[in-house]
Amino acid sequence: MNAIEKNILAIITARGGSKGLPRKNLLPLRGKPLILHTIEAAKKTLAIRRCIVSTEDAEIKEISLRNGAEVIDRPLVLADDNSPSSDAVRHVLELLRCLGEMPEYFVLLQPTSPLRTAAHLTACLEQYFRSGAACAISVVEAEHHPYKCFTLDGKYLNPFADEKSLEMPRQALPRVYRQNGAIYIMPTELFLKKGCFYASPAMPFIMDPKDSIDIDTPLDFQLAKIIVEKE
Repeated sequence: MNAIEKNILAIITARGGSKGLPRKNLLPLRGKPLILHTIEAAKKTLAIRRCIVSTEDAEIKEISLRNGAEVIDRPLVLADDNSPSSDAVRHVLELLRCLGEMPEYFVLLQPTSPLRTAAHLTACLEQYFRSGAACAISVVEAEHHPYKCFTLDGKYLNPFADEKSLEMPRQALPRVYRQNGAIYIMPTELFLKKGCFYASPAMPFIMDPKDSIDIDTPLDFQLAKIIVEKE
């Protein structure tokens, strides 16, 4: 399958509020608001036919419209710190269904991944449509292996996996990947049926740690600034 022949929608979820890093989706990075990096990546990806921003924030809405994205106003009940992205995506897709404008596929893009580019999106889409997988999720190799972790049983530590794994060299353990939050691809009907962004078989799109920055804290933002300044 050729990605450019598909009806693919980019959905950018961008709340105005954030407790960990206030107004993070509008913070300036490389001279432009954080959200604009994601809008530009989507607009430069030829396979993406339409780009919609879901937000409750007037300033994010104005920047999005000015830079060529459409905006769907997100209800405040879907815009607090406990609101999952899946609820915002469902709101967009169900509204489009009512309008008779449902896309065949969607790509979820979060503004907190500003180093994910149109080149990443194009490569991920092409790999996904060749793979035959149900969905695609961008990942990065985990910096800290979970087999080296503990759970707490009251006030004592228990190995997350087993005692043997705690002492094994990392190279002897299975390679583990975590979601980096940059790209999720899925058929719209499958998402509406499942209500989440994972479906088996899932295709991994493995990204470099540098490009996998997910800005959630002031430290994340400082690291992103250092990376773009060096580039």
